[in-house]
Order: sequence, then C-alpha cells, then structure tokens
Amino acid sequence: MSNLLKGSSSPHIRHEDTTAGIMFDVVLALAPAAVYGCVIFGLKALFVLIATIVSAVLAEYLWNLILKKPQTIGDMSALVTGVLLGMNLSPETPIWIAIIGSIAAIIVVKQMFGGLGYNFVNPALAARIILLVSFPSFMTKFSEPISDVVSSATPLADLKATSIKTLFFGMHSGCIGETSAFLLIIGGLYLIVRRVINPIIPISFIGTVALLAAVSGENPLKYILSGGIMLGAIFMATDYVTSPTENIGKLIFGIGCGLITFVIRRFGSLPEGVSYSILIMNIITPLINRIPLRHPFGFKEGKKV
Repeated sequence: MSNLLKGSSSPHIRHEDTTAGIMFDVVLALAPAAVYGCVIFGLKALFVLIATIVSAVLAEYLWNLILKKPQTIGDMSALVTGVLLGMNLSPETPIWIAIIGSIAAIIVVKQMFGGLGYNFVNPALAARIILLVSFPSFMTKFSEPISDVVSSATPLADLKATSIKTLFFGMHSGCIGETSAFLLIIGGLYLIVRRVINPIIPISFIGTVALLAAVSGENPLKYILSGGIMLGAIFMATDYVTSPTENIGKLIFGIGCGLITFVIRRFGSLPEGVSYSILIMNIITPLINRIPLRHPFGFKEGKKV
C-alpha cells in the first residue's frame, strides 16, 4: 500500500477548496465569453458547445462505468474540458468532429494516462490539435458574426485592417470563445480574485508576446488581442496539472509560451501558435519543476537547522 502513496515534506496545510468548486469557478469565468460567442455566431455555435460538453461528460461516465471505476463526473473536470474545447472550435465545425474531439480529450489524453491529475498535457488543447491535423479543411473554416460562411482565417491574417475596438469587444470571425478579449479578461480577473489561478503565467505569456511584437514592428495591442492568446493564456496555460507549481517555474512557463507563440505566428506557416506553444511547454513542465528545488521543512541546503 505504501508504494501507492506519494507525499511531500511537512508542514501540510489543509484547504477548503475542492476540485468541483474550482472547476465551477472556471465555468463561471468562461460563461460570459461562451454566451457571447453563441450570441454573435448564432445557434450553430451553441450546438457545437453542447456537443463538446455532453460528449465529454458522457465519455468520462462511460469510461468509468465500463472499467468499473468510481464515477468522477461530479468533479466537473470533464465539463470544463468540454467547454474549453468548444470555445476553441469554429462555429462552422461539424457536430461529429466536435464529438470526436471531446472523446479524444477525455479518453485518449486524460483517462488513458490515469485520469485527472495524471494527464501530462491539457486535454482540450491536445484534442484541438488532433482535430487540426486530422480535419484541417473543416477546422479552418470561419464565419463572420451573424453572417454568411467565409473560408478565411481569423483577424490574425490581416491585423492592419482590424481595429483594436473590434478585437477587444469581439465582433469578428474566429473561434467561438476567443473573440471577445474583454470578456475573457473579466473572467480571468474573477479567477485571480478567487485565487483560482496565479496571474504570473497569463501576465508573462501575454507580456512576452506584446514585447516581441513591439520589437518586431507590430502593434502589440492588436497582436495580443487577436487569436487565442487571451483564452489560452488565462484559461489553458494555467491548468493546475500541466503547469509548474512554483512561481519561478510559472514565470519560465509563461515566457516560453509567449516566445513559442510569437515564433510560430511570425515565422511559421500557421497563423496561430497558442495551442502548440502551451502543449510544448506542458511537455517540459516536469523539467521546469526541477529548477526551484525545495528543501524539507527544518533543513537548509540538505542540512538540518
């Protein structure tokens, strides 16, 4: 039995927060941007979100049922994964592709690695990349708000023609939940006030992209307000399981995400690099966690005091 237990050095602090409570706060923070996406893109966006949420929760339920494991849908982590995946998809995404994405996120990325707390990358982001690679033509079709379908990229493709006001409030094409930077920031501030997330990762992530954009001659405000930077930096890069635990590690993680995002946007063939940057930094998080080595309480540099 002892081989199954993992502990850290004392002192240990008991906290009243629960996984379900934290996930509920995340859902509340995401709700304004998600609802706004459904308002400006119509019922098609709502159906995509419903598909990702229902299929994510159902996939986790059936996995636990078939393998005779304790049910975990009550911790709301599958719900959050479904919401995040749906917000990262175009409103033009076919429902069957959205369902495949949720199943991949829950079964392949999360449950096959042991469930919540054992996945080494963010499930929603990994699923989005799987869909991008598998169905590129469907995943790159966007629509203007309450308008006809257009086969075009997000405002990232033409930043000069898009105003800061449009980017900030979100009346433009893009994924369902990434258009309104204003509502995403409001949600992020709520999570910071509730102490659900640490602001180090979002600030260092967004700040790095803004600095590099300014140095390269781009408009830093337009650069950080466009694409998925706000959604990724605030709600996905801050995932407890796949991000560093110490503050110095969080800073390194955020800067790394910002650097990789900028490099992909600036020099890559893809217009967006947020998903790939966070996924790469997720993979090296165990190495980052080794940088700020902690000493047992009552010891200094390996010696008892």
